[in-house]
Amino acid sequence: MGVNVLNPFGWLSPSGSRARLSIFIFHRVLPAPDPLLPDDIDVARFERIVGFLRRGFNVLPLADAARRLAEGRLPAAAACITFDDGYLDNLTLAAPVLKKHGLSATFFIATGFSGGGRMWNDTVIEAVRAAPAGELDWQDVGAGSYPLTDDASRVAAYQDALKRLKYLPPDERLARTQVLAARHGLAAHSTLMMSPAQLRELRDLGMDIGGHTVSHPILSSTPEAQAYAEIAIGREQLTAWLGEAPTMFAYPNGVPGRDYGVRDVALVRRAGYAGAVSTAPGVATAASDPFQLPRFTPWDVRMARFGLRCAMNLMSAPAAQAPLEAAA
Repeated sequence: MGVNVLNPFGWLSPSGSRARLSIFIFHRVLPAPDPLLPDDIDVARFERIVGFLRRGFNVLPLADAARRLAEGRLPAAAACITFDDGYLDNLTLAAPVLKKHGLSATFFIATGFSGGGRMWNDTVIEAVRAAPAGELDWQDVGAGSYPLTDDASRVAAYQDALKRLKYLPPDERLARTQVLAARHGLAAHSTLMMSPAQLRELRDLGMDIGGHTVSHPILSSTPEAQAYAEIAIGREQLTAWLGEAPTMFAYPNGVPGRDYGVRDVALVRRAGYAGAVSTAPGVATAASDPFQLPRFTPWDVRMARFGLRCAMNLMSAPAAQAPLEAAA
């Protein structure tokens, strides 16, 4: 795949040893805009984004791009597309758009939710959606008291609750959100996430599957043995389901120094992965730690502004990293 010689992204990211790799991160693709999920894009908007990326970038599979980056062999305007968590709409809505444009992506899967599970943050969001208008009192589970009057107030309520609950120990966080699920009538079984069979279907469409732990914990606050088990068992489960071991990993939440640390980088290497991505914004260069590749996505609706932010990201300094040798 080539990029037009007049393309500014090619100027900002030349081929070879001076290449700068853009890695885009997504989570869900919705059938239509959802006022309670303003940060998740709908399929029509995703279609525009994918078309823009196909025209402006050389979109490569992540594992291939990471290898070529380290070897100084990336094409100009190189980019990758990634998805986190394992939502079913990745298969039903995102993958057909990618296939239509001849592109692939890497999908990072938290295996503990595959086939009927629901992530704790989605439980919080759906509990707010189900709550009647009026005062929502969640103080007994460590959140706040929220007036629910419109969509904006519901978004503000769950965003505050997520912040308060995110860094609790995983078992305690799960117990509290299960209380909310029962209180607001959420079914125990969910269809939000892909099953193992659907992951195989996604892989067979030419997409790559990567690891994202079992239960999506904050690795930096998880004891070492448990953190390694989350990383390694997740990889083992994906290997059993797919018949092949995933090579790339995504740190849950992914902010360096807050959500994962040098220890966790070493654990990912020990588990057998070839590389990993964070959620630090910026670009990757040949000097980047292959186990801390940055990712970002502009959320602008207008493609002109989307492209401007892509260019600004390419002009930014490479993301800061913890030295990998310190983890040895």
